[in-house]
Amino acid sequence: MSGNVGMEQLIPIVNKLQDCFASLGIPISLDLPQIAVVGSQSAGKSSVLENFVGRDFLPRGSGIVTRRPLVLQLINSPTEYAEFLHQKGKRLSDFNQVRKEIEDETDRVTGANKGISNIPINLRVYSPNVLNLTLIDLPGMTKVPVGDQPADIEMQIRAMLLEFIAKESCLILAVSPANADLANSDALKIAKEVDPQGLRTIGVVTKLDLMDQGTDARDILENKLLPLRRGYIGVVNRSQRDIEGRKDIRAALAGERKFFLSHPSYRHMADRMGTPYLQKVLNQQLTNHIRETLPNLRNRLQSQLLAMEKDVEEYKNFRPDDPARKTKAMMQMIQQFGLDFDRDIEGSGNQVNTEDLSGGAKINRVFHERFPFELVKMEFDERELRKEIGITIKNIHGIRTGLFTPDMAFETIVKKQINRLKEPSLRCIDMVVQELSKTIRKSAEKMCRYPLLREETERITNTRVREQEQRTKEQLLLLIDIQLSYMNTNHEDFIGFANAQQKSENTTKKKIGNQVIRKGWLTLHNVSFMKGGSKDFWFVLTAENISWFKDEEEKEKRYMLPLDGIEVRDVEGGLFSSKRFALFSRGMRNVYKDYKQLELSAESQEDVDSWKASFLRAGVYPERTKEESTTSSKDDMGSMDPQLERQVETIRNLVDSYMKIINKTQRDLVPKTIMYMIVNNLKDFIGSELLAHLYSSGDQSSMMEESMEEAQRREELLRMYHATKEALSLIGDVSVTTAYTPTPPPVNNDWLNPELSNNGSGPPFNGRPPSPARQRVPPVPNRVADNQPPMMPGRPAPSVPLRPAPTAPLIPTRPGSVKPPPRIPDRPRP
Repeated sequence: MSGNVGMEQLIPIVNKLQDCFASLGIPISLDLPQIAVVGSQSAGKSSVLENFVGRDFLPRGSGIVTRRPLVLQLINSPTEYAEFLHQKGKRLSDFNQVRKEIEDETDRVTGANKGISNIPINLRVYSPNVLNLTLIDLPGMTKVPVGDQPADIEMQIRAMLLEFIAKESCLILAVSPANADLANSDALKIAKEVDPQGLRTIGVVTKLDLMDQGTDARDILENKLLPLRRGYIGVVNRSQRDIEGRKDIRAALAGERKFFLSHPSYRHMADRMGTPYLQKVLNQQLTNHIRETLPNLRNRLQSQLLAMEKDVEEYKNFRPDDPARKTKAMMQMIQQFGLDFDRDIEGSGNQVNTEDLSGGAKINRVFHERFPFELVKMEFDERELRKEIGITIKNIHGIRTGLFTPDMAFETIVKKQINRLKEPSLRCIDMVVQELSKTIRKSAEKMCRYPLLREETERITNTRVREQEQRTKEQLLLLIDIQLSYMNTNHEDFIGFANAQQKSENTTKKKIGNQVIRKGWLTLHNVSFMKGGSKDFWFVLTAENISWFKDEEEKEKRYMLPLDGIEVRDVEGGLFSSKRFALFSRGMRNVYKDYKQLELSAESQEDVDSWKASFLRAGVYPERTKEESTTSSKDDMGSMDPQLERQVETIRNLVDSYMKIINKTQRDLVPKTIMYMIVNNLKDFIGSELLAHLYSSGDQSSMMEESMEEAQRREELLRMYHATKEALSLIGDVSVTTAYTPTPPPVNNDWLNPELSNNGSGPPFNGRPPSPARQRVPPVPNRVADNQPPMMPGRPAPSVPLRPAPTAPLIPTRPGSVKPPPRIPDRPRP
């Protein structure tokens, strides 16, 4: 590409950085800014873009030519070709074909009659002479619809432009033709709306060669008239005749240079004009952006380097086949495994997981929530218990009528109840073993570097767990058999026959006082469908009732439900929730408004089980799972006489008292037995015997072979370490070898009124210089200072008409020069 010297100088720097980052294997993007070209129709926007690429490939013509946004991605590549996103894989090396495809693709969406669309055309140009940039060619701003264009064409194009130039990473080239009134430039006005400080806006003045003879734009290009923070750059594009005559861009750039050097108004600033200088300015903006990005990259790379140094120090003299290294590594792995297992069970250590429960916390939940809940579910079935007691008493009496309550009935019923403790006790062991297996697998994750060692460690440890599991189950069954072997009716907590007979039949269950048992969030599903069908409330459970509030401040109570006669049961969840349970009345009365049951749900099944355990403490028991036939029960029992009823109630009170003692003992001994025989035993095994079992299980050398992934990780770590050091060195070189251009100071650009950009017109600009004169004027001695508002500018901006200025009396200023009176179009004279 000819003429783009500045970008060619930056290409090696950017390529070195990107190559270095690519070798690191980490996505570090310089995020170079986009360059959007905005302006009115036929202002020369497409020509400015073509000069960046150095190729003639954009559609040409009069009126609106660019009717869809063209997102042009320039990608540095050894070969030069173009590729459209809608034609992936099709490479175009002839740029005449690129122009034709742009025209065809535009017509396919917008039609052939000047219609527009905001659907962009994405074109990639690969070339060794470009940087990785994004250029955007946007439709020119217009006000009058033509052809198939809609009536609101102005607003549609405006919205399209704002969509692109509003991004902070977008540089705005506001293109304005020199033969139009710059004070009414739509491009400058819309640029100020999104960039009021002028940090991203560069003014580009085109068609300087088409101005009326004797006029110039010197004061504008010197940023004295209608100033911008980053100033203006003048360019001379190829004319339509040059384009049709296929004038080479290189020759056009040479002609542009000749124009600025030969023009008397521009020759003193020719080095700051033209397409090469515009490219240099944009190149400097890219350099500034890169330099501003480098500090963050440097900090990131330095942090990464520090994180790698410890491992790299170990790997520098690494020898995979060293037996001493393998022995040391095995001992370190087993020691770390034991520490991680102990930390997960005991909860010790500085690193505490805040997202998930540890293995020890889950085992604690099994002991104090899941196991008691299983016991109560099994324990209470009042009607079934009374039925069994009555049948037992009748069978003991046989054909005789019993005068006394048989103690054999008590022993028979108690033994049956004690036998039922086996199932929940064994289930508790299974739940603990399941959590231990998860903890073992989690603690062995750091052994992934040695897959055979990890596999053998998990096998040996889980084998030990299974062995202890079987012994523990045998021990718990033995404890239950011990309870069955002798009924200790002299226990200090046992009420005895005398107290059981005196106890009233209507004895209510003992309350623990109306103390608060639990608080927390639950979702209430008894809400009307119009209100969403469910809502979260703050629930407070006490020994006598459950209440819910709007929030945890407990100020707005929504409802209070007494717990007398209330039971709990599982319910089928909906499509999005299966963790539901319900509170209902045994008498089938309404518990909340017109609802027979109160449906609740929690975030997880563990929370549901925990709430159920809390309800047990409040005396709310689960629904019986076995269906009971009242009719058959009456047939089996027959009609009970008052004496039998008293005997049933006595036995029932005795069984209840004795089973409370047994359950209390079981709740205490089962967790202790499991902790002693499984958990603590496993901790001791890992600390003292695991290493010996590993040595005796096979070849330690093969067991300590690294996985392929670990070997690759070690090589990758060393490569990344050296590449990171190289990147830091390169960043230092870039900071030293590239120059940073400070941001120009702010200027008074109040002459740009964004509110006028909707219609392009408005009231006269107060304090603004008048429209330009038609004829060039040489410099006048003793010119008014820049900070004083001139009454009559000596060289104002060019005005709209292209014809010569009308004849007017000439005012002599010095020999050989004349000056016409000021001309203010469309405004009354002051």
